[in-house]
Amino acid sequence: MSVFTRRFLLAFAAFGLLAAFGTVGYMVVEGWAFTDAAYMSVITITAVGYEEVRPLTDRGRTFTMILLGGGVTWMGVWFALITSLIVESDLKHLFRRRRVKKEVDNIEGHVVVCGAGRTGRQVAEELEAMKTRVVVVEKDPAQAEAFRGAHPDGLVLEGDATHDLTLLQAGLDRARGLVACLSADTDNLFVCLSARDLKPDLTIVVRAYEEETMDKLYRAGATHVVSPNVSGAIRMASVLLRPSVVSFLDIATRSSDLSLRMEQVEIPTTSTLAGRSLAEARIPQETGLIVIAMREPRATGGGGFVFNPAAATTMDPGDELIVLGTVEQIGLLRNYVGI
Repeated sequence: MSVFTRRFLLAFAAFGLLAAFGTVGYMVVEGWAFTDAAYMSVITITAVGYEEVRPLTDRGRTFTMILLGGGVTWMGVWFALITSLIVESDLKHLFRRRRVKKEVDNIEGHVVVCGAGRTGRQVAEELEAMKTRVVVVEKDPAQAEAFRGAHPDGLVLEGDATHDLTLLQAGLDRARGLVACLSADTDNLFVCLSARDLKPDLTIVVRAYEEETMDKLYRAGATHVVSPNVSGAIRMASVLLRPSVVSFLDIATRSSDLSLRMEQVEIPTTSTLAGRSLAEARIPQETGLIVIAMREPRATGGGGFVFNPAAATTMDPGDELIVLGTVEQIGLLRNYVGI
């Protein structure tokens, strides 16, 4: 039970005690019926200014002054509670917005997730599980509050993601990527256009509800477009035809305990592994990871993948390794290549 709930319950209890005291008092002092006594007690406590129910005796006037003093005191407490609730609520929101703004201003390499619905929450949880900072942008206060309830330490910015200013407030200029999963394809299209204009080299992943909008999203600047309908259909067919493969990929890409992961690691220009072969790098021996594929943009022309690369394959700066292993092993590889 919150502090304000306890305070208001105590205030209601005090009002009930005052009303009961006044009702009994008028019945004893003036000899009134219960209805008249209760009505007189309530209008006296609340100081509404109505005329007396019946003419009062001197003893009745004295009792009314005593009851009025208690009523004025109770009303002062009541208005103080309401004022403090409003002020503290505003201050809480103000301090929270300032905290979020300060944290967002001090981070870089994060991912901006537009939309805190079911898809947005799952994306944010997955990114946070992989130790990637996330800034969630949500226009609906109820959705934003629900996300905060599930992720008390999450960075949630209330605003319209289709506006350039909101994206800049979310640190888009310092972000490594953006995920647009708003409830309408048109909104996702606007987000994609704005984000690509603000940061041309940004990686943008967009969800498409309608299959015919996928091409439009790509033309608007999306790096990747994901359609739940298409992905779901492919997955259903795959589960039917090759269930063991799907089960393995679930473990490798969607395991809830993160025991096994597929990850991509780019070879930076400053890495000691640049220019060395896979045999010389000894990645499996040093980290325990399995190198599944390698992406060599210059060698493949279109930036395709070489699966199960030979041990003599040379790793050049900019090449990407696709590896399979635990989160700890992937961390070892990042340190090993100098990221």
